[in-house]
Amino acid sequence: MGQEPVALLEQVTKEYGEGRSRVTALKGIDLRINPGDFLAVVGPSGSGKSTLLHILGCMDIPTTGKVEIDGQPVPRKSDAERTRLRGEKIGFVFQSFHLLHDLTVRENIELPRLYLRRKNGRKLPDPEELIQLVNLPKAVLDRRPTQISGGEAQRVAIARALSNAPSILLCDEPTGNLDTANSDAVMEVFEGLAHEGTTIAIVTHNPVVAHHARRVVTMRDGLLTEEPRREVA
Repeated sequence: MGQEPVALLEQVTKEYGEGRSRVTALKGIDLRINPGDFLAVVGPSGSGKSTLLHILGCMDIPTTGKVEIDGQPVPRKSDAERTRLRGEKIGFVFQSFHLLHDLTVRENIELPRLYLRRKNGRKLPDPEELIQLVNLPKAVLDRRPTQISGGEAQRVAIARALSNAPSILLCDEPTGNLDTANSDAVMEVFEGLAHEGTTIAIVTHNPVVAHHARRVVTMRDGLLTEEPRREVA
């Protein structure tokens, strides 16, 4: 028996609309994400990347097919149950950071815990640990998002996404609003997290970002293909 996957999709389809306006965004997707995977999902606009991310993030359910997160069947769950599953199992990093400017960095990092109903015996990391993990000084914790750079804000967003010790970190174009230097710094953080065993899936159109990942899958016209796995030295 191999590892139990963190996320499993089997023959997943997703359709929007009805009749002549019906669009098939995903066409029989199979994808297995194992603990410790560092996966990049690439492809042109309209290829199905965002739909795939929404399915993985329990923000949407498939039209047909099997979806499991940590062995839990997502399509069978109610909206409330999927919300709870997201809070306990999934961390999100977005292109636009989505930090609350009225809160300090520390308060932003701790915010997801307000919605965590069950800790299930897990020890959750302190904000001090998380801010060091993303290569920022502890002094940042007392600042507000308007007082730090874009690159620092994205690293704070990563720390916030890790606040609930999620099973998988889902990232939607996490370097899309950053210059090259800040993008490189953020990708170094992801590489460090992957090295420590964090499971990461990044949706990106940037081949330079994708090169940092150990696995690369390509979405095109709702279909998925995978490149050979990149070995880590």
